[in-house]
Amino acid sequence: MSRASVVDGLERLIERKSELARRAAAAPIAQRLQELRTWQAARLAGTYSDLRVDALTGKALSFFMSDLYGPQDLTRRDHDVARAWRLLKRALTPRMLEILSMAMELDVLSAELDLEMAERLLPGPLTAETYAQAYRAAGRPEARLRQIELVVAIGTALVRAVRTPLVRLALRAAHGPAHLAGFGTLQDFLERGFAAFERLPHPKGLFMTIERREARLMDILLAGGTISAEGSSASKSASG
Repeated sequence: MSRASVVDGLERLIERKSELARRAAAAPIAQRLQELRTWQAARLAGTYSDLRVDALTGKALSFFMSDLYGPQDLTRRDHDVARAWRLLKRALTPRMLEILSMAMELDVLSAELDLEMAERLLPGPLTAETYAQAYRAAGRPEARLRQIELVVAIGTALVRAVRTPLVRLALRAAHGPAHLAGFGTLQDFLERGFAAFERLPHPKGLFMTIERREARLMDILLAGGTISAEGSSASKSASG
């Protein structure tokens, strides 16, 4: 993919994220969104509890859960991207632009799907049953599969990037200037991504496990099953 096409795509994603942020801030959706994302973060932690005990694998999984998909507010990072965009599209290497583009696409897609689910949640406490009902009501299995593809693609791209000396040097050199220019949140995001994957021993195996487990859980929900906040299902195991 050319630099120009990546830049164009990122610009559209930045605009779309701003639109979604305005919709998500409206009451009472904002509260339901926070409940939904907290529940999903607990589910992810449960699904990968066996892998998180390993220090190196756990570091990569923590990056996915905290920096790519989690209950925390990513507004500051998005604001940094939008504010620094003129500089970033000239200064970042093509590989770093690609990673940033995929991370933003995942963020936008997750925000869209979460918003659609939050709008369909039944009143009252969020349970495994009401979560599953809202998941099926929102549907969009192709978008769910794209979410999984993006997680694997981002991880794969980060593994390639950390093994490229010039990319590592460029990121390290940008640390001071980025913080001085007020783009420290974005710089820290990129640095955490590198740190999470620089010593990962078997990245392909980890990505295959994530892809397999997430696809299986999606199938369970769409087929009428439920998943607990701890990551277990009512009908099938998600191990392996």
